[in-house]
Amino acid sequence: MDDGSRSDRSKSLSAQYRDSKPRILFVAEAVTLAHVARPAVLAATLDRSSYDVFFAADPRYKHLFPELADLHRDLWSISSKDFLNSLAKGQPLYTRQILERYVLDDLSLIDSIEPDLIIGDFRLSLSVSARLRNVPYAAISNTYWTIGSNNRYSVPQLPMTKLLGVTLSQHLFTWSRPLAFALHCIPLNSVRKKYGMTSLGHDLRKIYSDADQVLLADMAEYFPVADTAKSHHYIGPLPWSPRDQVPPWWTSIDRAKPIVYVSLGSSGQIDLLPTVLEALAALPVTVIAATAGRTTLSSVPSNAHVSEFIPGDKAADLASLVICNGGSLTTYQAIQGGTPVLGIASNLDQHLNMSYLSAAGIGEVLRTEKASLNEIRALAARLLNQAHYKTAALKAQQAAHGYNVQARLASLVKDMLRGEPPQPQYN
Repeated sequence: MDDGSRSDRSKSLSAQYRDSKPRILFVAEAVTLAHVARPAVLAATLDRSSYDVFFAADPRYKHLFPELADLHRDLWSISSKDFLNSLAKGQPLYTRQILERYVLDDLSLIDSIEPDLIIGDFRLSLSVSARLRNVPYAAISNTYWTIGSNNRYSVPQLPMTKLLGVTLSQHLFTWSRPLAFALHCIPLNSVRKKYGMTSLGHDLRKIYSDADQVLLADMAEYFPVADTAKSHHYIGPLPWSPRDQVPPWWTSIDRAKPIVYVSLGSSGQIDLLPTVLEALAALPVTVIAATAGRTTLSSVPSNAHVSEFIPGDKAADLASLVICNGGSLTTYQAIQGGTPVLGIASNLDQHLNMSYLSAAGIGEVLRTEKASLNEIRALAARLLNQAHYKTAALKAQQAAHGYNVQARLASLVKDMLRGEPPQPQYN
């Protein structure tokens, strides 16, 4: 009898002795805060009177989610430092050995909880482990990391962009990207082969979003997906802010001047924060900035207030401009606040996200290699002074408010538990 059959039998026997409520397991890959925050938002949204909810993640961000403390299960992830180092070098993010360990850890977790449905965020090993235990699996993803997307790929910050410049590097990247994507696919395909599963091919988007169903943490109006992607469902923006993280200076902010909210997040180039603050020091603005615990500043300009964490949703509501790394977590905070955004982007995810937002006029993207004091100051002034950015941001805000995440999640979960393919959800 294989592992899957033993698991099915043990599940059927133990089901007699447990609560009748379906068990929903949320799994986060804690390499960046966004991949923890998004499933955390969904886990907190799901009705606990109808479901037993579990939340598994590496404990490194656990202190930021006290509302999920009673749901939490520890699940090891590689360090954020190792993940970001591989990302910066353009190397595969995971080795086969790491993914094999992930699969074993996943299986131990699944066997202990016996979930009826798994919802994961960037936990690539669930492509194997959820299938080995025959548990329905939904993956949370940005639209541009799915096979239904039609992306414009800008070369991310890589060693070659510093050596060869952006223009030549872009030509080389355009030519070599399919090969690079194929290289990144090898580790997971190797693990799948070990367990008798077919290859997912050489398109990295398939590796990143392989699941029975894909929950798109985006807005259809701005991040379109092909009509052929029948298993893809827009669940809407999933912005998150830390609870009880209001700094002591919050009530003394000078609101007479435009407010600029600065957060380079858990994956931005944090060494640029002093440059950003210095650039804004010469503008007639009030600056509120979060370090995410990644740096300590030796000095802070007189117009700036800095704290380790601040409530990003409240900050974006107050702000006339949000400056961030271009990732979806903070840009959706900006959109929810109807606030234009300047994305200082380095990795491919950030460039992809900002390519859609800048095309919609919601903001501008600045490459980290070109993020000089003068460039940051000039772009910030433009975004603050040209009204069309605010108009576009308010339009996006209205679209975002049209998504009822709780209702969409509830409908999708019910369909998946019944074993019925959910109807594609478009706005």
